[in-house]
Amino acid sequence: MTETIKKTLRDSAAARWTVLLFLAFAMFCSYIFMDILSPIKDLMQSTRGWDSTAFGTMQGSETFLNVFVFFLIFAGIILDKMGVRFTAVLSGFVMLVGATINWYAVTEQFMGSNLETWFNNNLNYIPGFDELGISPFYEGMPASAKFAAIGFMIFGCGVEMAGITVSRGIVKWFKGREMALAMGSEMALARLGVATCMIFSPVFAKLGGDIDVSRSVAFGVVLLLIALIMFIVYFFMDKKLDAQTGEAEEKDDPFKISDLGKILSSGGFWLVALLCVLYYSAIFPFQKYAVNMLQCNLTFTKLSPDSFWATNTVTIIQYCIMLVVAAAAFASNFAKKKSLRAIYLITAVIALVVFCYMGYMRQSAETVFAVFPLLAVGITPILGNYVDHKGKAASMLVMGSVLLIICHLTFAFILPAFKGNTSGGIIIAYLTILVLGASFSLVPASLWPSVPKLVDAKIIGSAYALIFWIQNIGLWLFPLLIGKVLDKTNPQLVEDLKNGVITPEQAAVSYDYTAPLVMLACLGVAALILGFVLKAVDKKKGLGLEEPNIKD
Repeated sequence: MTETIKKTLRDSAAARWTVLLFLAFAMFCSYIFMDILSPIKDLMQSTRGWDSTAFGTMQGSETFLNVFVFFLIFAGIILDKMGVRFTAVLSGFVMLVGATINWYAVTEQFMGSNLETWFNNNLNYIPGFDELGISPFYEGMPASAKFAAIGFMIFGCGVEMAGITVSRGIVKWFKGREMALAMGSEMALARLGVATCMIFSPVFAKLGGDIDVSRSVAFGVVLLLIALIMFIVYFFMDKKLDAQTGEAEEKDDPFKISDLGKILSSGGFWLVALLCVLYYSAIFPFQKYAVNMLQCNLTFTKLSPDSFWATNTVTIIQYCIMLVVAAAAFASNFAKKKSLRAIYLITAVIALVVFCYMGYMRQSAETVFAVFPLLAVGITPILGNYVDHKGKAASMLVMGSVLLIICHLTFAFILPAFKGNTSGGIIIAYLTILVLGASFSLVPASLWPSVPKLVDAKIIGSAYALIFWIQNIGLWLFPLLIGKVLDKTNPQLVEDLKNGVITPEQAAVSYDYTAPLVMLACLGVAALILGFVLKAVDKKKGLGLEEPNIKD
């Protein structure tokens, strides 16, 4: 008599990867909103009066509640007690609420309102926080930046909750299977949001020749509504899986404070957490200033409004080409025939060259930086697949640190030397941005899949939450630091702006970024040292970080 083996959704590759697609698309939308103002920093200064300190303070506020009110720790507890489904939908709703507040703060309706007057007169001094130097507001900060910071704080709670929930969801659906490949693929696809933001945010802000930065934020809000819908669809698929397997949701395992002690007592956990905060602090805060850095270090020719390259049609074409690059590069990882894989790769390379050429012809910094995630989309699944079958996760982190250092030092010292050389500067910028994106792809492919090797599966949600909390300290601190360092190391520029010698538009594209970039390179040096320490600890204690995830 033949025994029938019952298969579940998790056993179906199509179902597993469909779930991953929903989760990745939701994170794709959240990544767009996270950097929605980054490519229009100059417009925020010229239309809303946000100098670098105000811009950096607002951007750093995203993680304020996560760090100082310990919301991320609570998010981990919610995840472990209430389960992936509930937490995913909750995170989508919180992101949408925060984004809506952020949008209203930069609208014309807010300007001149009673609410603007209130924010101008209040939140200039926060007892305790001001003394510690960690207040998300300061006297003289534009009212729109203060209110936007409140919305961004709420959004930040949702997006970080979504991050740990998605990681936990992938572990649930892919454990014992292609987990590193899945995590790498999710992050690669989600990071296309960075390119989407860089390409479309300025377009919406300048639509019809009338500058309105709130249109860019509204675009992000609509996408977050779609992200919430994706989480709701995931909710029902995950519920069906539990019905098939008979497994109870994670909430049947009550959270204990002692669980945190188990996590924090792990030396390997601390090394991974510190590596994470160093990596992410050198990348995410940089993304918020990258377009402005390119505007200050490269020479762009202003296009005639009648030029084909200045039309929105070009924007759509370039974005479609970007999707071809991403799809072909991603698909090459799954092609079984070598000939088909070669066709995909050749297509991706040709499309990438065309994409870069169009970015050069459009003469805008945001379209140059849009190339950032494209190489990562192609190689992250490769790296994830390698970690699944061959291991070497800790070694990859060391390699990523080296590339991180090289890229930031190139931006700091080599790129400025090409100012005035239109083609040479953009070529250097493209190559460095591509390598930086590739170096960052090492993190999701090697670091995140290592966490389940360090903690018990029952408390993995709390472990991810703790790592995200530690990471958020850097994501709060460094956008603020970069903004302050920019103003402090460009005193003449700040003085000339204050005295009316130059206009806000001129000031916004005249900063010297050397000091902030060297600071970010130092984070890479610290990550490199910790990477070697992690390799030594792994070898001594047998943590299994260099071992493959899939055992033969």
